[in-house]
Amino acid sequence: MVYMSQLTSFWSRIFPFKRIPSIDRYHVTVVTSPRELEFGELLPIEIRFVLAVNQTRHETFRKLLEKGFGIGVRTMDKTPERILKAVDHISRETQHNTIIPWLPRLLRDGEIPVFSEEELRLAEGREINLYEDAKSILEKRFEFKKIVLVALENQCLTEREQEIMDEVNRDLYPHAIDTIVNRVTFDNAHTRTETAQTIIKALLVIGPITHALEHFLSGIGKVFAATADDLLSETAELFALRGSGFTWRQLAKRSRILIPVFIVATYGAFQVEPLLESGRTALAGAVFGLSAVALSLTTALQSIKMYRQSYSKLLQEGKLQLGQGQGLLKYALIQDFTNPARLGLFVGAIASPIAAAIVFTFFRSITGNGWVLAILGSTESIVASLTVFAAGYVNRTMFRQKIRRQIAGTVRGDGG
Repeated sequence: MVYMSQLTSFWSRIFPFKRIPSIDRYHVTVVTSPRELEFGELLPIEIRFVLAVNQTRHETFRKLLEKGFGIGVRTMDKTPERILKAVDHISRETQHNTIIPWLPRLLRDGEIPVFSEEELRLAEGREINLYEDAKSILEKRFEFKKIVLVALENQCLTEREQEIMDEVNRDLYPHAIDTIVNRVTFDNAHTRTETAQTIIKALLVIGPITHALEHFLSGIGKVFAATADDLLSETAELFALRGSGFTWRQLAKRSRILIPVFIVATYGAFQVEPLLESGRTALAGAVFGLSAVALSLTTALQSIKMYRQSYSKLLQEGKLQLGQGQGLLKYALIQDFTNPARLGLFVGAIASPIAAAIVFTFFRSITGNGWVLAILGSTESIVASLTVFAAGYVNRTMFRQKIRRQIAGTVRGDGG
């Protein structure tokens, strides 16, 4: 419930896209031939792992395949909406809008978060059962990644075959848990491929307006391009934080800093054209880039501060225990960066003045083009979108690498 999702919602009101209904979906990778077992490198990494844990399964799997079963790895494409709502309820009602570390602990260890009597009573008044929410998360945690038998010839599973699959998944689950934690926290941020639509929608509006303003009066378009994306981002951020449970009073405190920052950023944007006219193109680009990200970067830092305050409250309430080397700021950073878009925002904020300086220096002729200015002014948003896309791939790659290390360790152990 943070930056990119709310920006998507904001623009969807203006440019509605047809949405696919929320349905629990899985994809399954299936081994169907006994011969495939002889080519270990071609097997799904999860099947390779459970075979390495117990070598006798090789023969068991071969017999199942000969009986006409397929052996599949079933992976949930997205966290079910019911689970995301349960996470949101617990986060808002009892954890001061945080999901770290209680959610990983719940998924890994089955550790129910601490609920006070007052929290339970207030939640019940809003028709929310916190223990039922925690229970629903626990019940679904085994469904994210499983090894299943696929009845290719519509045959029924015997009780023994079901027991075999239960045993296989008990071995797999401890090593799938990191993927499950990442999946839930990733989806809880409500950031997915919708971010690409968000950027396109923003550019569809900012681009032509910037182009028109720049041709009407040189320099005005640059001011608009540098400030428009930040204003949209801040609007989205306000709704995002409000939707995550922060009060309007808390949000109003942020404006004490944001308003002066916006004034300084706007002043900087007005200096871009004079700098260009004086031939200081690189500096003009850097100032344009800094003006474009000043508000977004300040907003991000403010959000970290608010999360730190949330963890301070959790510590005072006895819901958070700090271990050696742990601090409130560390938790706040981890919490903020569970949304990959936020990490991308910081990277984009650094890249924006550099990218603008390069374009203004080597391609000055196109700096009057509204579309180019709109893209440069939205650099941090674009990088944030790319980071969201990459996050899913990185999570999957890390899981596969972990399983490969486990397989190697198991084989060495057997060999010993």
